[in-house]
Amino acid sequence: MARKRTRNYREERADFSEEDEERRDDEEGEEEEEEDEEGDEEEEEGTEGEAEGEGEGDEDDEEAPKKKKKVKPKAKPKPKRTRAAKVTRMRMTWGVFNNSNQMVAQFDYPQKEEAEAEAAKRMADKKSTHFVQPVKEPIEEKKDDKK
Repeated sequence: MARKRTRNYREERADFSEEDEERRDDEEGEEEEEEDEEGDEEEEEGTEGEAEGEGEGDEDDEEAPKKKKKVKPKAKPKPKRTRAAKVTRMRMTWGVFNNSNQMVAQFDYPQKEEAEAEAAKRMADKKSTHFVQPVKEPIEEKKDDKK
């Protein structure tokens, strides 16, 4: 059996990078040529008009050559302005829930023991499952009306 030749990846990479640089140089040259060609076309149109007007002998056309159109660079798009989300203050309470996830009773946060006692009492009375879970609700801030 013949042994396969080991490839030298460093040499292949160097060849590829040389080709890549040449391609970039060609692209840059093409862009410059395109800009020059656009200007040439405008000049050619101006010379045709002058050639037709030579028989009439207008001196104004000869003194004022046609100006090249200036290409304005496009303005950078402004970053979109986003509104900051309104932060609402939340308040923690303890809720006693039944098996259907309906809140049966609600207690302030420091009253956790009372909430657990309420859940135990309802479980004994109704013979169904009740549990205590923390609940967050937004605080409604009162606006002071000064008259």
